[in-house]
Amino acid sequence: MTTVTIAAIDGAGQFSAYVARPSGTPRAAIVVIQEIFGVNLGIRQKCDNLAADGYLAVAPDLFWRIAPDIVLDPDVPAQMQEALGLFGKFNQDAGIRDIEATIRWARAEVSSGKVGCVGYCLGGRLAYMTAARTDIDASVGYYAVGIDGLLGEKHAIANPLLLHIAGADHFVSAEVQAAMHAGLDDQPKVTLIDYPGEDHGFATEVGDRRSPEAAERADAATRQFFADHLG
Repeated sequence: MTTVTIAAIDGAGQFSAYVARPSGTPRAAIVVIQEIFGVNLGIRQKCDNLAADGYLAVAPDLFWRIAPDIVLDPDVPAQMQEALGLFGKFNQDAGIRDIEATIRWARAEVSSGKVGCVGYCLGGRLAYMTAARTDIDASVGYYAVGIDGLLGEKHAIANPLLLHIAGADHFVSAEVQAAMHAGLDDQPKVTLIDYPGEDHGFATEVGDRRSPEAAERADAATRQFFADHLG
């Protein structure tokens, strides 16, 4: 486990990224896209788990333009409010460019050249945008927010995308979930899996939000998805 520095493709500077490498030759690379809490312990553990599965995992600091290297705990109310404030200031288009820079870095690090991504919360939304706007080989989004406003981009999704939907998500209403199904069920590259009764953040590695049974089911589906599409 280490930290690397990646140059932004828009020339705005450079950002740090947490990297976990497998013990042997990587099967492929996976970009791990943060929640609104920065590259915190949970996101780093996601990287470590992927490395244990044989992937090179890299989590870029997407908040570097507004709060470099910030790490927040969603179980601390004041830090949750700070995270929500950062979400309001975050430029998502710039974030996608930073993910694109990370994809390019990662492709050069693995002999297969294959790169996937997995994101959570805000990162789930960005995983959808990455699937629509980049050449990523496979994408996974957990409890992505605001996808109903991005359905106009669905035809640009050329490679497989898996979305895990929390049925009782207090950030994603039942109406939005219905719109996701109505808009995406017929998109052949997109798979949606519902988790009835589960709330936002159910697959976090640490903290109060974790729902172990649903998290393990979602993570097993993610592992199989990456095995199928990345190797």
